[in-house]
Amino acid sequence: MKLISTSDLKVGQAFSEAVYTEGEYLLVTAMKPLRQRDIDVLRAWDIDYVRTKGSFVEIKELSDADKALSDLEAELAEALEETDDLPDTQKNAVKFSISDVRQNSGPYQAYKNLIERLNKVFNDLKTGHDVQMRIFDDICMKLLQDLRENPDKFVGFILGGEVAGNELAKSSVNSAILSALMAQELKLPHHKIHNVVLGALLHDVGMLRLSKGITEKKGGLSDAELDQIKSHPLHTSKIVTKELFGPHEVNLIALHHHERWDGKGYPDHLVGSAIDIGARIVSVADAFEAMVSKKSYRNSMIGYQAIKNLLADNARRFDPAVINVFTKIMGIYPIGSIVRLNDSSIARVINIHTDAPMRPIVQMLTDNSGNVIGSGNVTTIDLLEVKTLFIKEAIDPAEFKRTNA
Repeated sequence: MKLISTSDLKVGQAFSEAVYTEGEYLLVTAMKPLRQRDIDVLRAWDIDYVRTKGSFVEIKELSDADKALSDLEAELAEALEETDDLPDTQKNAVKFSISDVRQNSGPYQAYKNLIERLNKVFNDLKTGHDVQMRIFDDICMKLLQDLRENPDKFVGFILGGEVAGNELAKSSVNSAILSALMAQELKLPHHKIHNVVLGALLHDVGMLRLSKGITEKKGGLSDAELDQIKSHPLHTSKIVTKELFGPHEVNLIALHHHERWDGKGYPDHLVGSAIDIGARIVSVADAFEAMVSKKSYRNSMIGYQAIKNLLADNARRFDPAVINVFTKIMGIYPIGSIVRLNDSSIARVINIHTDAPMRPIVQMLTDNSGNVIGSGNVTTIDLLEVKTLFIKEAIDPAEFKRTNA
């Protein structure tokens, strides 16, 4: 792979092979010209370089489709900037909000409790206290119970970044929620689902054995630091087997969640179905969670873009069957996504149609004139039934503050 400095990239450039960002997320496909939005994303994420096996190729003119897409993106960016001119009373009311979050109760409190409980157990592990596997079993069973009662809201909490701090525990709980949904959709046996969730809760516990200087570093990592990060599945495996005496299947998930479908992963370079199904599930959940969560070195990615990245994988990192299941569960616009409709109104996705992922059910936040729709006038629209409306763009929830009303 060649490294190309972000500062050297220009609008209209194209390469003979696909271009990837750090973490091997697809930026553009082969022979597709770079757009201003692609470069803006790299700058927003503070990404210093990209990777490609290809070389620069000259494309004299953008295709009509690319021109249209660039024009549309410019239009959407301009429309988004116009929200800055709204009065504060309107601007705050458009912000991403969930009643349970405002009240610190119900499903949100259950979600928060899971993170806080797991964080305490992680701290006990880090400080050398005796920790039993049954504690993780209890958290796993509570998570599955809470998830059965409020699956949509839990997905919304993940996308909204509702809990600050306790990053490792939050990431682990989020990955476990997404893994549970996939395992259930795949109709795995109950004991298998339990082990998949356990593996997701524990998959990054080896990070506790690495220094904060590496795990919390802002900016890029050196090759030596990257090698240390890549050692965390081995540390996790030791914790699961030597300290927690966990099940073999949970250890396989923890050890192999960074293996790749094409065999280029680590630590054992397994290929395809040789990777345990639980590890394949957690791999997808972990990747999505990492993309939509804010990190010390970059901002979060909106759910829509994260789904696009997963769909563009083309059987390199992930099992295509697992990706299909994940997108079926999440939709193109995951629950909790904030979207702008074609009439300039703003809404939040509250449910999806698996057979029509582009037309979810939405709750309106503002009308087409930017007027806030109050909590006493909650309006939901099924875009599958209302054919005159459609989603024009997804908006980053981080741009919206929660209302206190």
